[in-house]
Amino acid sequence: MKIICLAENTASRDGIDAEHGLSLYIEGAGKKILFDMGQSDLFMRNAEKLKVDLSQVDIVVLSHGHYDHGGGLAAFLEVNSKAPVHMSRYAFLPYYNGREKYIGLDTSLSSNGRIVFTDGEVDISDGITLYPFSAVTLRRPVLSGGLNKKVDGAFVPDDFLHEQYMMIRENGKSVLVSGCSHRGIYNIVTSFTPDVLIGGFHFSKLPLDGTLVKYAEELAGQNTDYYTCHCTGEGQFEFMRAHMGRLHYLSGGDVLLL
Repeated sequence: MKIICLAENTASRDGIDAEHGLSLYIEGAGKKILFDMGQSDLFMRNAEKLKVDLSQVDIVVLSHGHYDHGGGLAAFLEVNSKAPVHMSRYAFLPYYNGREKYIGLDTSLSSNGRIVFTDGEVDISDGITLYPFSAVTLRRPVLSGGLNKKVDGAFVPDDFLHEQYMMIRENGKSVLVSGCSHRGIYNIVTSFTPDVLIGGFHFSKLPLDGTLVKYAEELAGQNTDYYTCHCTGEGQFEFMRAHMGRLHYLSGGDVLLL
């Protein structure tokens, strides 16, 4: 299995640009997969530099309905004429950071015929399964962190119904890909117990203290290798790495072979 990070908050090589967002190109289970599309067309420009032909992508998965993961959707639909885009049926609801900043998707795309709305667990190809938020057992509480959705004109804490996770099973190995892990990274890893987990931990606003040490030790106690990025936070990653032997960072331009 090959994973190429097309866009992330950081870049690991000259010529690759960075932005707050995430986009991964994955070759696995016999398919070419695009997982998230960053917040702009930057992932496409980086893909060209990395010799990734996005017109040949077979499947697209959107992890959740935030702009920094689905902002490049319109651009992708122009360069690829065949790949279905799998996203939660809740993905186009109005999401906000606080009450001022809209962080949702471009709702004008909601009627595009290429979009496949998911609602529950679904096998989208042999060896590739999407799991909804409800597949995650909440062993630890989930906090909205100031993220909201607008319902009947009122702001309410985001419950992350729009989040989904992709599991790829190949050659006896299970790889789970999660965009931001809003449902709680510990909840997610203990619910699916993958061999490898790729994605953000949503720790970037957490202080570097004993609480983060506890989170790191809990994650280290699972039989999983972690490749994290984006919303984990660079400082938080470095802090946690001292307590986790199998924690790695995935930057824009990195190529991971599993």
